Amino acid sequence: MGLSRLRAVFFDLDNTLIDTAGASRKGMLEVIKLLQSKYHYKEEAEVICDKVQVKLSSECFDPSKTCITDLRISHWEETIQETKGGSANRKLAEECYFLWKSTRLQHMTLAEDVKAMLTDLRKEVRLLLLTNGDRQTQREKIEACACQSYFDAIVVGGEQKEEKPAPSIFYYCCDLLRVQPDDCVMVGDTLETDIQGGLNAGLRATVWINKIGIAPQNSSPVPHYIVSSVLELPAVLQSIDSKVNMSA
Repeated sequence: MGLSRLRAVFFDLDNTLIDTAGASRKGMLEVIKLLQSKYHYKEEAEVICDKVQVKLSSECFDPSKTCITDLRISHWEETIQETKGGSANRKLAEECYFLWKSTRLQHMTLAEDVKAMLTDLRKEVRLLLLTNGDRQTQREKIEACACQSYFDAIVVGGEQKEEKPAPSIFYYCCDLLRVQPDDCVMVGDTLETDIQGGLNAGLRATVWINKIGIAPQNSSPVPHYIVSSVLELPAVLQSIDSKVNMSA
């Protein structure tokens, strides 16, 4: 039997469909303003925000031991104390965390051209959102960017036994949409989770969003396609389906 036409596309959320990194930077800028204007911090304000960003980037979260809110307030509390000295200031840490979080969520939006692309694609294939991360955090982002209506199903890694790149979560997604792995394409910005996961699960193709032209390491998983914007995806899908027509 030859190849069949694509039936489903799985999308990552963060930095694929929404600019999470940009939204987070805007949140940090608001915290810097707060610390400088209300609390008269000087260069320490930027140092604190940079250190918190590092903690967020290397965060290990175990939902059985703590909630994400407490963990992230602790990032701020520890960093402020490390930088300024003195006793811990939980109240200031909470103020910083909630300002960063609310600003970040305000800037998590689906661009109009992305909405249009999803709407058009959904006329041809089934769409599924597959995002790693803590349940509360990811559901808040999904709510903030109001993307639910563009997808046939939404799967959050933190609600499953395993996250990307484990094949099990991809098979779960296939079952939800009643498709086979070979009917599907995974689209995302992270080689180690989105692309490796799609390869592990034997999906038809993987599409890596490489916005800033990063040169992958030799040991990195190799995607089938590389694009600089998710908006290039329709042309890639057309190319995949044209191979089906040629094989037919």
